Amino acid sequence: MRKLKIIEHISLDGVISPGRPGEYGDDYANGGWTAPYRSPAGAAAVVEAQGTGFDLLLGRRTYDLWAGYWPKVKGGPFADGLNAARKYVATHRPESLGWGPVGDLGTDVMAGIRRVKSTDGPDLIVWGSSTLTSVLLDEGLVDEVVLAVYPLLLGRGKRFFSDSVDPRELALVSNQAFPSGLILTTYKFVGPLKTG
Repeated sequence: MRKLKIIEHISLDGVISPGRPGEYGDDYANGGWTAPYRSPAGAAAVVEAQGTGFDLLLGRRTYDLWAGYWPKVKGGPFADGLNAARKYVATHRPESLGWGPVGDLGTDVMAGIRRVKSTDGPDLIVWGSSTLTSVLLDEGLVDEVVLAVYPLLLGRGKRFFSDSVDPRELALVSNQAFPSGLILTTYKFVGPLKTG
């Protein structure tokens, strides 16, 4: 069985999907908020957390945004890994997926994800994809969450944590802090929330 791992860039108030300036429309002025905190050491830690030889599980919007950018980036472990990965995309229009290789989830996306997760193969990595991550958390399909936490309060934007997700307990696996203020934290899922 494959491990399903969500990796997110996240502000202290839970905003994800930093994007590039203007990527989410002209009314969102905070695009590109991770850029001032990038460092070679932080980038290397994110690449290490992602691993090598993985497949991607993406929502359609993230896939479309990335398909317009990453195939043009040549060289480097991050770009090479993304471009080589098999992409499983939550979409009802699989015939329009030009950035490959592409795997098939079928018409029932959740059943397709369960099927793919139950096979032998590399880890499934989810980046961005805020609508998909909420459903995966709701369905209990997530094994690990890696958060690149930035020392920012953004106020508005796409949120990682949905009000609909059932309470769950996670265990800390690792934690790295960088001089820029970035903290990379990995958690694994333990089970339902226990209260005192």
